[in-house]
Amino acid sequence: MLQPRICQMRPARLARALANPIRSYATTVTTAPPPAINPTVTVEGAHFEAGGSRKDKFVPLRTYKPRTPGLRHLKRPVNDHLWKGRPLLKLTIARKGQHLGGRNNSGQVTVRHRGGGHKRRIRIVDYKRYTPGKHIVERIEYDPNRTAHLALVTHEATGEQSYIVAADGMRAGDEIQSYRSGIPEDLMKSMGGVIDPGMLAAKTASRGNCLPIYMVPLGTQVYNVGSKSRGGGVFCRSAGTYAIVVNKEEVEKPTGGTMIKSVIVRLQSGEIRKVSADACCTIGVASNIQSHFTSLGKAGRSRWLGRRPEVRGVAMNAADHPHGGGRGKSKGNVHPVSPWGTPAKGGYKTRHKRNKHVFLVQDRPRNQGKRRPR
Repeated sequence: MLQPRICQMRPARLARALANPIRSYATTVTTAPPPAINPTVTVEGAHFEAGGSRKDKFVPLRTYKPRTPGLRHLKRPVNDHLWKGRPLLKLTIARKGQHLGGRNNSGQVTVRHRGGGHKRRIRIVDYKRYTPGKHIVERIEYDPNRTAHLALVTHEATGEQSYIVAADGMRAGDEIQSYRSGIPEDLMKSMGGVIDPGMLAAKTASRGNCLPIYMVPLGTQVYNVGSKSRGGGVFCRSAGTYAIVVNKEEVEKPTGGTMIKSVIVRLQSGEIRKVSADACCTIGVASNIQSHFTSLGKAGRSRWLGRRPEVRGVAMNAADHPHGGGRGKSKGNVHPVSPWGTPAKGGYKTRHKRNKHVFLVQDRPRNQGKRRPR
C-alpha cells in the first residue's frame, strides 16, 4: 500500500516541514536597508533634498516562484491597496477605432510598434480641478492607460464623483480640497481677514490638494503641473514624477506693491522653466513610484499592453534600413537615423534664435547619444 511521503521523512526533516509556512506563488521582500542621508541642495534661493539614485533605495517588489518560464523574471510593485473591482462606468468611455494602432485620423501609421492589446476603457480624468470644497477619496484604482494610479473622489456637498491622478501615499478615506477657484471665506476668517503666507501654506499645502502654484512654498514637490492660467495639468503626470518649485518672480504693480508674475519649477529631466502664477498643481508625488522597476517577465505580457516587437536596424538588410547590411554589427559609417533617413538622436533642429523658447530658463542636459561624463 502506498504510504504518504510525510510518514517517510526523518524526524528532524519532518519537524522543519511542519514549522515552515505553506508555499505560495508570490513572495514579498519585507526587509529594508538603513536609510541613506540626503544632503540639502540650494537652487536659486530654494532648498530641497537631493533624491539620489532610485536603485540605492529600498524597492518593495513582488516576485513569483518559477512555476512557468513567464513567472521566473516577473516583478511587480506591491499595490495591495488598489480597488479589486471594475471602474465607475459613467466616468469611462469605450476605446474603439481603427486609429488606435499607432494610426492617425486618416489611417496612416504615425507611431510604429503599436497595436493589439487587451480591451480597455478610457477613464475621464479631471486635470483642472476647479470644483472647490472638501472631497473624500473613495478608492484608489489601477488605470491601464497610464502608469500612475487614479483616485475616485466624491464631493462632500454635492456627491459628484470624479477621477484624479492619485498622489503617492493617498488612501481611501483621505480628505482633499481644491483652492484653485479662490481661498474659502472660513479660511480667510481664520487668518484674520488678511493673507498670511506662512499660515496659508500650513493650512493648504497638504498631499492631494490642488493649488495655484503661486501659493505653494518654495522647495515643495508638486505634480500634475499646468503651464497656463486656464486649463489642466500637463507636466509630471506619470508614475513617480514630480516638479520642485524653485523660485517666484515678483514684479511691482503700477499702484504700488508687488505681485507674482510667474513661478520657476525644475522638472525631473533637469529642465528649469517658467509657468504661469495661476497654473494648477497638486501637492505630492504621482503615485506608483515603483513602476519604474517593473519587469514584465515575458514577451506576451508586452503584447497585452499593445506593444508590438521592435527590430534593430543593424539586424536588417541594406534594402530595408540605412543601418542594414555589412558584415558584423556595423551601421556602415552612417549616423543613427530612422528607416526614412531622419536623424534618430533628436531629429532636425527646429528652434532658431528668432523662435525662442520664452518659458525656458535652463535647458535639460543633452548628450545627443554620447556617454555622459562621470
